[in-house]
Amino acid sequence: MKKSRGRTSRKRRRKRLQKFMYGVNCSHKLEYIKLKKWLKDRGFGDSSLRPAQFWGTGRGLMTTKALQAGELVISLPEKCLVTTTTVLNSCLGEYIMKWKPPVSPLIALCTFLIAEKHAGERSLWKPYLDVLPKTYSCPVCLEQDVVQLLPEPLRKQAQEQRTAVHELYMSSKAFFSSLQSLFAENTATIFNYSALEWAWCTINTRTIYMKHSQRECFSLEPDVYALAPYLDLLNHSPNVQVKAAFNEQSRNYEIQTNSQCKKHEEVFICYGPHDNQRLLLEYGFVAVDNPHSSVYVSSDTLLKYFPPLDKQKNAKLSILKDHDLLENLTFGWDGPSWRLLTALKVLSLGGDEFTCWRRALLGDVISARNEQQALNITTKICHFLIEETQHVLLQISQMKRDKENLKEQLTLVEALRLEDLKILQKSAEILCNLNVTTI
Repeated sequence: MKKSRGRTSRKRRRKRLQKFMYGVNCSHKLEYIKLKKWLKDRGFGDSSLRPAQFWGTGRGLMTTKALQAGELVISLPEKCLVTTTTVLNSCLGEYIMKWKPPVSPLIALCTFLIAEKHAGERSLWKPYLDVLPKTYSCPVCLEQDVVQLLPEPLRKQAQEQRTAVHELYMSSKAFFSSLQSLFAENTATIFNYSALEWAWCTINTRTIYMKHSQRECFSLEPDVYALAPYLDLLNHSPNVQVKAAFNEQSRNYEIQTNSQCKKHEEVFICYGPHDNQRLLLEYGFVAVDNPHSSVYVSSDTLLKYFPPLDKQKNAKLSILKDHDLLENLTFGWDGPSWRLLTALKVLSLGGDEFTCWRRALLGDVISARNEQQALNITTKICHFLIEETQHVLLQISQMKRDKENLKEQLTLVEALRLEDLKILQKSAEILCNLNVTTI
């Protein structure tokens, strides 16, 4: 007879399961104790949120009480926020005010972060800086070998992001040099590319939207950034809804949840209805089973399955281009998108059907042959993308063994590709059922 487990054993097991489900409270750690004290000195009252380490999402905030829909999750005083006003009130203010042409709000904030980080113990913002990530996983930070494993159009967007950050750095070097009198060290050493990349990623991934009035000392780019200490520990979930805004009366930035949350669970906010490619591009992570995710079909892939000698090919492509139907063609959890099917129906029009292209764009059935051909090609494209994704996943698996230093970056791209594979397999199943129905 199997010996029953004792009460102590059951308690230990329950505790392990709770850690797995609810995460491990980290509020005892020195950096969070210092951060909470620093926030309290700036008027932030005690909140029911505690920093914790969660399985799956990493660092986040857990609630010490059950939260109801409509309840205020966090209310952060304006004094705690880092905005362009903060920058202008610092020692950098007079240099920004007299610099021509004016710097952008983004560069002002980047400069402030780099300068405060360099100040170390002397910085009034040190408790906040100490809990900011040391590294990021946005595409701009990824090695080129890893970027090549990204799907389109993310691969192209990653290259554009890298170029944009590099150009930002090059165009700001003269302004950085103008700050030399503030530092004992050479500004070229302090404000190097690596420092700017870190500051840019901090702002890009962690700021909340907060509109500020236009000021002459800044360029015409929108001044909409605010860094929100502690609040920025809240992770994203596509399955929650929140209201977030700056309260003009209380002068606090407030987040109100529209979802319930059990005691000791992780509290999430929603960054917006973004697919995984957008999340990786802007924030450096992937959401598992993201309902907004899609797999993109490039125009090159689209055209592989059409006869090159089609006399109306150029005219069809011109129609699709004029109606913006050569981009954002996708497969989702519910199969091929309307845009993808419509583009394929136009490309599948026979010579005697070409004059019906307007009806095809409106979603009308042109002929049984046209419908079936579009469906067949959609299925072929789906299977091609499945094979391509599986091939890339094998490459990633091999690279993880061979390049230990890239393991973290490769795991991120692997997560994206695995989500893509699930979507494509689901789409293939839907297309198979559609084909059976039409036969």
